[in-house]
Parts: sequence; C-alpha cells; structure tokens
Amino acid sequence: MSSRNVLISGASVAGLTLAHWLQRAGFTPTVVERAPGLRRGGQAIDIRGSALGVVERMGLLDKVRAATTDMRGMSFVDARGEELSRSTEATLTGGLIDNDDVEIMRDDLTTLLFDASRYGTEYLFGDSITSVEQYEDTVEVRFAHTPPRAFDLVIGADGLHSQVRRLAFGPESDFLHFLGSYLAIFSVENYLDLDHWQMYHAGDDMLVGVYSARQNTEARAMLLFDSPELDYDHRDLALQKSMLAERFAGVGWETPRLLESMRDAPDFYFDSMSQVRLDRWSNGRVGLVGDAGYCPSPRSGQGTSIAMVGAYVLAGELANHPHDHRAAFARYQDLTRDYVRDNQRLAQNRSAEQRRTPPDELGRAANSITLPDCPHLG
Repeated sequence: MSSRNVLISGASVAGLTLAHWLQRAGFTPTVVERAPGLRRGGQAIDIRGSALGVVERMGLLDKVRAATTDMRGMSFVDARGEELSRSTEATLTGGLIDNDDVEIMRDDLTTLLFDASRYGTEYLFGDSITSVEQYEDTVEVRFAHTPPRAFDLVIGADGLHSQVRRLAFGPESDFLHFLGSYLAIFSVENYLDLDHWQMYHAGDDMLVGVYSARQNTEARAMLLFDSPELDYDHRDLALQKSMLAERFAGVGWETPRLLESMRDAPDFYFDSMSQVRLDRWSNGRVGLVGDAGYCPSPRSGQGTSIAMVGAYVLAGELANHPHDHRAAFARYQDLTRDYVRDNQRLAQNRSAEQRRTPPDELGRAANSITLPDCPHLG
C-alpha cells in the first residue's frame, strides 16, 4: 500500500483531527509541532453543523459537550463601565446561545483531540520543517532538529503562516488576503468575577472584551482593531505587544489593566484577520488542510468547523485512494471547495457594524456539508 507514511505539520485542530483519522485508517502519521507541547490559550471557538458530525464519529461528542463554555450572555459598557446593553440570547464568540452548536476553549478541544490520537501517532514537539524535496515516490524532509526523513506524503496543517505552504506553494503574500483588522487574545485573571459572561467596550474602529473561561476560574481578554495592513514580524511578540499598547493607549474601561496583564501573558496571540485563498490545495505529494489551505479568518466563526471537516474528508479520501494520492487530493478539494468558499464569503461580506453582532444573526446557510461516505475510516 502506498502513501501510508504521512507527516503532518501542526498540532492544532486540523492536524490533530487528521492524525486521529489517519491512524484509525491504518496510516502511520507523524506530527511535527514548533511549540514544545500543545499550545495553550486561545479564544473560545465554535463547532457547528457538519463538524459536530465529525466529533460524534470520533466518539468525542459527550466529552466536547462536557467542556462547553456555558456562556449565559454578554453586555456592552461605556468607557466608565456603565452598562449600555445586554443580551442573554447571544454572544459575540458563540452566536446564539439556544442552539445545538458547541462553544469550547481552543486548548480544551486540542487536548481532547490529542488524547484521541496520541497512541497511534508519533509526535515531534519543539521542531519544525526546514525543507521539502519531492521525488516520484517519496518526500525528503529536513527538520530544524530531527535528522532528515522520508515520507510518502506531507500535509501542512500549520495555520495562517504555514511553513509547508511557503516551501511547496510559494510566498504567503501570494495567498493571504487581509480583511482590514487585527485581533489579540490572551489569558487574564477573572478579576471582574464574570459568571459565564462576556463584557465588551466598543469604539468606532476597536473592540475590547473580557469573558470568563473554564467554569469562571480564568478569563480571556480580546483586543480587536481596524487598521491598514501593518508590516511586522508575526513571531516578534514583544513588538506586537508594543503595537497594541500604543494603539489602545487612552482607551477607557478596563483597557489599561488588560494592557498591563498582556505584558506577562504566557499565551499571547496576535494576528491579522486574513483569509488564505489558493486555487489548489495540493502540489505533488504535499497537501494543505485547515487554515494553511483555506483560512476563513476568525471573523467567519467557522474556522474550527472547516478545519475538522476538511481533515475528516482528506483522511477519508486518502483511505479511499490508497494507491493514488493525486486522486485523493483532487476528490478532497472537489468535496469541500463550495463549503470553504461559502464560509469565506461570510467573513468577506460582514460590515464593521455586523462584526460586532453574533454570526447567527447574519444567517448560517454555510454551516453544513454532507459528510462523504468514508468506509475505510472505520
């Protein structure tokens, strides 16, 4: 059997989901991750529509539902902290509260996915791919630390700034499409004593928010602002924190305290709201899944669902075409192209005002895709 030895770059939602399904289908997956372990922190993320079907087929639905954020609602306040409005029907991060969707903290989900795949997958934490050389029947991969190795296939599941995409498809500037804003997320103490609640302070071109997490034992801070595209190193966290401190200087409510907490936050995340758009998600024996191939941006509220569905379909098609990776990659893209396109359009079409309303209120016709029959996944 060919194409059984697969290297996956990235141990987040897409990569971990793909590893689970590949090892379940009899493949030998290896996951390389730049971080020394699973990345902690991150925002509350949503699992919707067909992605819930993927979770159920993994046998994780009960565990995922047990880890839900259980948000009760949200409020908006002015610069002095006086409440302007509140809702117990929806939140910015999760949309409508009374529906079948699941909102879960990103690192809670990745922990569950890792536990589901760890015993049939080799993990190379603290390492990264430095070069990819394709041949007719193999891919030679060099790493920053691990000795060179050969694989049948290489899959980039390494996010918006994918190294695999850069090595096999070209510079990211060819594929990234900036949507006009930037987002920062980091953990803080739940010093506002929020009880499964979200609070926001909004301006014309910015949003500051705090919401409780993990049964109110901690909280996440969120800073969002509109801007022309900025030139900065996406790995220079100190520079990014300085940019945010300057941008939000003088903003009221809890912003000064949040900026102070940001300086020592161990899980600080900052990036642009951007989409990844490629005509093809494969090049020879190298493929892409999740944000690396078709990031819809957090603005869509669909990134996690697309990643899980994409990983499931890709694994299924590789299992259905064990001797023909080209056919597997082509079928994977054919099955998911419209689903990805429709969800990316959700983000592209949202106005500045709509970005401060739950995604559900805009309509969610793009939520679902009919999951294909993948009998070889077991």
